[in-house]
Amino acid sequence: MINMYEVSETNKMIEHENLDVRTITLGISLLDCVDSDLDELNRKIYEKITRLAENLVATGQEIEKEFGIPIVNKRISITPVSLVGGAACRTPEDYVTIARTLDKAAHKVGVNFIGGYSALVSKSMTKSDENLIRSIPQALAETERICSSVNVGSTKTGINMDAVRLCGEIVKATAEATKEEDSLGCAKLVIFCNAPDDNPFMAGAFLGVTEGDAVINVGVSGPGVVKKALEKVRGKGFEELCETIKKTAFKVTRVGQLVAGEASQRMGIPFGIVDLSLAPTPAVGDSVAEILEEIGLERVGAPGTTAALAMLNDQVKKGGVMASSYVGGLSGAFIPVSEDQGMIDAVNAGSLTLEKLEAMTCVCSVGLDMIAIPGKTSASTISGIIADEMAIGMVNQKTTAVRLIPVIGKDVGDTAEFGGLLGYAPIMPVNEFGCDAFISRKGRIPAPIHSFKN
Repeated sequence: MINMYEVSETNKMIEHENLDVRTITLGISLLDCVDSDLDELNRKIYEKITRLAENLVATGQEIEKEFGIPIVNKRISITPVSLVGGAACRTPEDYVTIARTLDKAAHKVGVNFIGGYSALVSKSMTKSDENLIRSIPQALAETERICSSVNVGSTKTGINMDAVRLCGEIVKATAEATKEEDSLGCAKLVIFCNAPDDNPFMAGAFLGVTEGDAVINVGVSGPGVVKKALEKVRGKGFEELCETIKKTAFKVTRVGQLVAGEASQRMGIPFGIVDLSLAPTPAVGDSVAEILEEIGLERVGAPGTTAALAMLNDQVKKGGVMASSYVGGLSGAFIPVSEDQGMIDAVNAGSLTLEKLEAMTCVCSVGLDMIAIPGKTSASTISGIIADEMAIGMVNQKTTAVRLIPVIGKDVGDTAEFGGLLGYAPIMPVNEFGCDAFISRKGRIPAPIHSFKN
């Protein structure tokens, strides 16, 4: 039972500490849309999405108004398109027609993004998978609301280095295709290891094949709330610090659980999970970096940063799982550079480098996220960075991801502007030594020995 004190406390978090529900994401299975006729496939996809998601935005707005809880985004995730389009799509251009259909459906129902223009290729690629991956640059250049992802590795299967090499080329091609917008297309493309089936957060959301026909997943936020709570325990010991983070994560997750339950009931669609990730925004006071600095770092990137982030991530999860029986997705702390003003400030101050960010990804929820790099960076170097991050996920049995943005025409010292929740980012330097011979090898890196568990 929620008492009046909790109601008052929640209202304060919303009004003064940037608490919000980051997204209600409606997962829709498209497996029953499969057809060998491309026109019929597109018709079925459009009809099913617009029918099931017809009331998604209105439902979110009703809940916002009734409970006073900001719901920033209403989104859709779908079955990975390479699994849906294989019977009809013979070329990358065929897949682009599906991207246009998805974008049209997203506009029709009014959602911010639709995720699932994706392929799962952690062990090998079918021709359908390869065609979809090769279509990504054109698909993201010609659409507005499509998000794409490719899972190229897992702890069980190892890393598909052929896919890693191809994805480096695709990231570079996507940057070129959207260069008039500071290579914005790359901000909507994520390369994963151990991608979760139920992630509500873009750009990596898709509906896993183990899910039902439709499901409601919710992603909460709240870095500002955690920061404010930690201000009250400055100078205290680690035990009190950890307890404060856990209690705050519990309260934030309770809000997400409430919204998820309401949306599920009103739409008549089963509730899936709450993703309790701390997802920052460019707004001042809504920063994971500021939490880490409140813990005791002069700047993010200073010695101690990885330890502080590991503690934060763990305590957020411990607090969140007490508030909901169904926690999933990524759940923890995001460290996207362009979406976090504190991270941007740390890069500009010289305390935060690409190498330090990579070390931090060993203990956080995702990986190298929303990082702008020089447009001249080669495809093989991008593939090498992807491979490094996939190895961290594979060996540590965790999700890792890469969302790099090689901004065509810009170099270190310049700034890329993406707008909205995507924010802006200083161009970060990249190690200029090459890895071409390594990336050009064919095949896959084997799974680690601890993957052999049955």
